[in-house]
Amino acid sequence: MAGAFEVLRVPFVRAFALGRIASVTGVQIISMTVGWELYERTHDAWSLAWVGVFELIPVLALFVPAGWVIDRVARRQVAMAAQVLAAAAGFGLAFVALKQGPVALFYALLFLLGTARAFGSPAVATLLPQLLERSQFVQANAWLSTAFELASITGPALGGLLIALNHRATEAYFVGGACQLLFVLLLFALPKKPPTRTEGRSASSLFSGLRFIFRNPLFLAAITLDLFAVLLGGAVALLPIFAKDVLQVGPTGLGWLRAAPSLGAMSMALLTTRLPPWKRPGHVLLVVVALFGVATIGFGLSTSFPLSLACLFFTGVFDNISVVIRLTMEQSLTPDRLRGRVSSVHYVFVGFSNELGGFESGSTAALFGPIASVVGGGIGTLLVVAVVAIAWPALRKLAPLHELKPLELLTADEE
Repeated sequence: MAGAFEVLRVPFVRAFALGRIASVTGVQIISMTVGWELYERTHDAWSLAWVGVFELIPVLALFVPAGWVIDRVARRQVAMAAQVLAAAAGFGLAFVALKQGPVALFYALLFLLGTARAFGSPAVATLLPQLLERSQFVQANAWLSTAFELASITGPALGGLLIALNHRATEAYFVGGACQLLFVLLLFALPKKPPTRTEGRSASSLFSGLRFIFRNPLFLAAITLDLFAVLLGGAVALLPIFAKDVLQVGPTGLGWLRAAPSLGAMSMALLTTRLPPWKRPGHVLLVVVALFGVATIGFGLSTSFPLSLACLFFTGVFDNISVVIRLTMEQSLTPDRLRGRVSSVHYVFVGFSNELGGFESGSTAALFGPIASVVGGGIGTLLVVAVVAIAWPALRKLAPLHELKPLELLTADEE
């Protein structure tokens, strides 16, 4: 039991975990509230589809310069600046909601939030690997995943409660923005670390993260699996429709539906801190993504609120295992001087799957209905697992995560 808490004895890890809880809670409040408000105002599934698109566009446009900046500017400073920008987006949404501004302003502020995430998410992901021993990565990722999921449980439930109490969205957006500023304050607890590389480099170095990933077939297989599984199997964007039209549970029920996957993921993350290392993590990755697809199909077919919560709970359980394996692979295989650019590319895959998955879910729901959209996505996830298992058979033979070493796949000129 003592070993499970070893990494939490490091003061800056505790501060970082608390800051992540605050930040993710705020993002979840904003995300849940935007979905509720837009669907309430438009009663149109397409309004939910466009949420993902406007958050995704800046991620796709900025991932190359964002990674370059993160590797050449103190990462803590980049993370803090991005969180301030995210807070501004939250406060802007509060003002627009208060004044009942046009829907177009919501999308403009979501674009601003996506810009903050394009820099902030990869910068935050590279902070602790600079400061911890390699042997601590799996445990740190498990605890940070626990913090993330705790916030993902608290955020939607708190957002739903704030809406229900105030009968409007303004207060929820304001709290979401304030949570980002709290993370900024807690980031001051991290030790100062100079930029990894400060000398000038050619323009080709901007694309070093892409080159590194595409020359590493195991890592490429893992993130491809995540990309298409979440793209097809994610049902989160449609939860406002299920809460209002299918399950008829209102904004409070929507908060619990949004929280259920995170409760499952947090439960699994806590268990991971006490489990021995996986002997065949690649095989585990394939199995849990397939089970994620099965649970998604179950949610799509359910008309019972308790059963829907259970299915969403298990999507979180299986997704958490995938996240810990994938993040630990990235941190273990990537040299520190490339972490910013690799993390930024990795975040594009994650953002692409989550945000474009929201567009895919919303558009297919508008065309075929929400149930067909979710069930079809779950079936698609199972097909993706089969394709990845055939295309990258070496993934099933991946060594235990704690045995992985950084790979030197690029020349000095390419970096």
